Amino acid sequence: MLRTRPQPKETFPLGPFTVPRVWVGLWQLSSNAWGSASAAKIRQAMARHVEMGYNAFADHYGSAEILYGQFKESLPSPAEVVGATKWCVFRQTDLSRSVVENAVRERMTRMRTTNVDLLQFHWQDYSDKGYLTALQILQDLQNEGLVSAVGLCNFDAIRTDEICTQLGPGFIVSNQVQFSLIDTRPLHGMADVCERHDVKLLTYGTLCGGFLADQWLNQPEPDLYSGVLTPSQRKYLDMILKAWGNWELFQSLLAVLRDIGDLHGGLSIANIATRWVLDHSFVGAVIIGARLGVSEHIDDNDRVFGFRLTDEDNRAIEAVQTRSNGRRMITLIGDCGAEYR
Repeated sequence: MLRTRPQPKETFPLGPFTVPRVWVGLWQLSSNAWGSASAAKIRQAMARHVEMGYNAFADHYGSAEILYGQFKESLPSPAEVVGATKWCVFRQTDLSRSVVENAVRERMTRMRTTNVDLLQFHWQDYSDKGYLTALQILQDLQNEGLVSAVGLCNFDAIRTDEICTQLGPGFIVSNQVQFSLIDTRPLHGMADVCERHDVKLLTYGTLCGGFLADQWLNQPEPDLYSGVLTPSQRKYLDMILKAWGNWELFQSLLAVLRDIGDLHGGLSIANIATRWVLDHSFVGAVIIGARLGVSEHIDDNDRVFGFRLTDEDNRAIEAVQTRSNGRRMITLIGDCGAEYR
């Protein structure tokens, strides 16, 4: 029997905020390749998420910052929503105080706010230790009230440990990395770093671009170059086939997740895949991309709460994972974020 009753949201502390363990990802607003809707429909969709308790929004690329800022400004109580944006440094940069502050103020302007709730910092070149300088300046800006909380984005375990050790406890609150039943790299090093420094992961790719879903069960392997897949689906299909295993093994995983969902009252494959990630103590929240105004799954996302996977559930999942290259992915691809460097 399908469980339809809304479940109480799980929350966790993140810097000065208390936030839900499922966040709304806005990266799909950055391109029409995922489909598009009017700005009014997007703001209406944001309001529906907030009404359901999903009041944390992440990945404000380009126009997403502007749309989020318009939405937040329209609320009677703007403080009821939390927005996580990014500052990404891809090339050698003059890291003066004014450069870093201007980067923060630019995001404040676009998001129509007097400070940034969570600034997630990405640094491309580890051979350049300038990331420590940038973060020290961000720490000063946080003390001055321009930033409420600072997190990392796609940093590996070694650098995350270095940063947290040098800048002191409590400064870095999160690291946004990929983590799923397919990509389990955070289990091999990052988890220990998070536990040691009280850092929470904000995970993306939890549903592998929608492949960890009922609609792909018993389906033939899709053509990577057909033009039908979204950019996210092409990325994750490539990972499934070239790094993790093959389509036949992936179908075995989907079948196991379907059986587990049935045992838990008819929950979806996506629910089980999400719950598996949330059941790890070092995970703060999963970020689930939403094509706001085009395709949303608010009701289905609500069902990830109110249950935990059993030991038997996890053994069934692990039986499939051990037949994959999942544990070798950290050597095949590199640690968290290596695929972007």
